[in-house]
Amino acid sequence: MANTEYDVAIIGAGSGGYIAAIRAGQLGLSVACIEGNAYADPRGEPRSGGTCLNVGCIPSKALLASSHLYDQIVHRAAEHGILTENPAVNVRKMIDRKDGVVTKMTKGIEYLFKKNKVDFLKAQAKFAGKVGDDYVLELSGAGATSRINAKNIIIASGSKPRQLPAVVIDNEVICDNVGALKFDEIPKRLCIVGAGVIGLELGSVWRRLGSEVTLIDAMAEFLPAADPAVAKEMLKAMTSQGLKFALGISIERIERTADGAMVSYRDRAGARVDLAADKVIVAIGRVPSTDGLALDSIGLQLDDRGFIPVDERCKTALPNVFAIGDVVRGPMLAHKASEEGVMVCEIIAGQAGHVNYGAIPFVIYTNPEAAWVGKTEQELIREGRTFKSGQFPFSANGRALGHGETEGFVKVLADAASDMVLGVHVVSSAASEMIGEAAMALEFHASSEDIARICHAHPTLYEAVREASLAVDKRALNI
Repeated sequence: MANTEYDVAIIGAGSGGYIAAIRAGQLGLSVACIEGNAYADPRGEPRSGGTCLNVGCIPSKALLASSHLYDQIVHRAAEHGILTENPAVNVRKMIDRKDGVVTKMTKGIEYLFKKNKVDFLKAQAKFAGKVGDDYVLELSGAGATSRINAKNIIIASGSKPRQLPAVVIDNEVICDNVGALKFDEIPKRLCIVGAGVIGLELGSVWRRLGSEVTLIDAMAEFLPAADPAVAKEMLKAMTSQGLKFALGISIERIERTADGAMVSYRDRAGARVDLAADKVIVAIGRVPSTDGLALDSIGLQLDDRGFIPVDERCKTALPNVFAIGDVVRGPMLAHKASEEGVMVCEIIAGQAGHVNYGAIPFVIYTNPEAAWVGKTEQELIREGRTFKSGQFPFSANGRALGHGETEGFVKVLADAASDMVLGVHVVSSAASEMIGEAAMALEFHASSEDIARICHAHPTLYEAVREASLAVDKRALNI
């Protein structure tokens, strides 16, 4: 351990924590970033990157890419004049590739720590009181304990999977996101509890590879947080790909059996359904992870949902203690956590620091993808705000036709009086990349006219953003 006293100590080396550490180092602060979770490290050592990099965003996207390539070969190659015979999947190699991507990125983070003079402390951390104005953290790991002091603390301990009562997660047959990313074979029958982002993405992976996938959800409405047009289009797309949905259900039990698992639930009509599956993935959301931090030792209280209360600048009720990412209010998104980490470090360094929570994009990485930023139509209606809307389909986009991926649209919502863009919603094979232009438009308070006046390259998918902006005033050029 290089030091025992720091300007900043960060608990957690996930998307919020490691970015905060790098920014703190850039600002000339002495910084320690502490991580005690080994995740999937083959040596069993604590590993940087958090849930997102190790058992979430990055590995799932690697598997989505592999399964999408296989799906294209099997179902789409022939229409391009590319003939293939008997394509097969080596699941072990697919998982190994995914693991290789993760390992490369974790090593990259540790390189960036060294580059920015960040001490990466591989240990479990908990509060042990104060000494003067400094906070004391007790570190434990590898059979030893030590203590460090820091003037400022950033809690970035992330989240963990929400559990179903009386359901045992063994990550062999009944899995959370960790087990779902390391199947050693393609399950014939897969049941996913939760039809949200995680469920749709993991369901897409295994459906493309040949699984019979059923998603069940207690919510009666599909993707209730999305704009209604997005939810409708995504349900149509996912159903057409063979994903089966049972919404508005109530689970009675999930039990492991001799040949897999049995999921028993009541459908929305109250009828009992027993669904046999080879694998079950429980993906019903996540909850803040603050276990073992001993927050009471410094008098920091959680709210009634287990989050650490903070203000708009991520300050807690205690001086010089901040919290970011999944342990605080707002969407549990890696990029939101990273932005908060940068903001907090800049505030500590005496700079302004800010996060525009109204311009944080959301993405679902299925195919087609769904992405949105800003307000949905139902939010504007609830707020009583008058707005106008423009929509443009990819079926009228030349690049989409050339790709053979014409599902989806771009929808732009703008204020009825000022024309300021209030929200942009995209369903497309490249929605995750296209939403960047929309986020910038919201950040700079652009009008739909501003977007419509920008020359967009042709032929491109993102021309549809311009066309939808033109459609706000009923003057789209290509429909």
